[in-house]
Amino acid sequence: MVVDDQPMVRAGIRNLLELAADDFAVDLEASDGAEALAVLRAEHPDVILMDIRMPTLDGIGALREIRTLPALQHIPVVMLTTFDSDDLLFESLEAGAAGFVLKDIEPTELYAAVRSAHRGDSVLDPSTTRRVISRALGGGRVVPQARERAASLTERERDVLITVARGLTNDEIAAELYLSPATVRTYVSRLMARLGCRDRVALTILAYQAQLV
Repeated sequence: MVVDDQPMVRAGIRNLLELAADDFAVDLEASDGAEALAVLRAEHPDVILMDIRMPTLDGIGALREIRTLPALQHIPVVMLTTFDSDDLLFESLEAGAAGFVLKDIEPTELYAAVRSAHRGDSVLDPSTTRRVISRALGGGRVVPQARERAASLTERERDVLITVARGLTNDEIAAELYLSPATVRTYVSRLMARLGCRDRVALTILAYQAQLV
């Protein structure tokens, strides 16, 4: 699903994705957050690409609403933006976005971002993420509660948390830590449960707050 107030942008993204692979189909569109929520009452897409700034209801407001609805909570939402605003990007992550991409991204990178989101991986550029979270935390200061929660982890759990925060996929983590992908998935699920994090992005924020990365 593509949510953007500009018809040309929606058409461009749809064409790029559908040309990228035979199994890609953009069947749902909306021009703002309110329209997206109306569509989502009846339809549940695999991934949502949503603009941040839109009239009526912006992308962050719509995302917050999506995360309160049990039937929609599992759907990964990747935020689209034409500008690199740290405040808005961090607000998107806190609201539950799987990540964000700039609208001038290369077609192959957009395709890869959607694939990653669909697999359950975060869509975060490590250098951008570090800058965004550092500024949001006032220069990277430690959040004591995050450090306390991280202190309860085993060494292996910390290793997995750090690699998640670095933006690695499950397969990449498995290769780096000499684990099977299935074992990595188990560790990630366990980390979410133990740390009270809803997804990989929340794990990433906590890792930065605890200064593990």
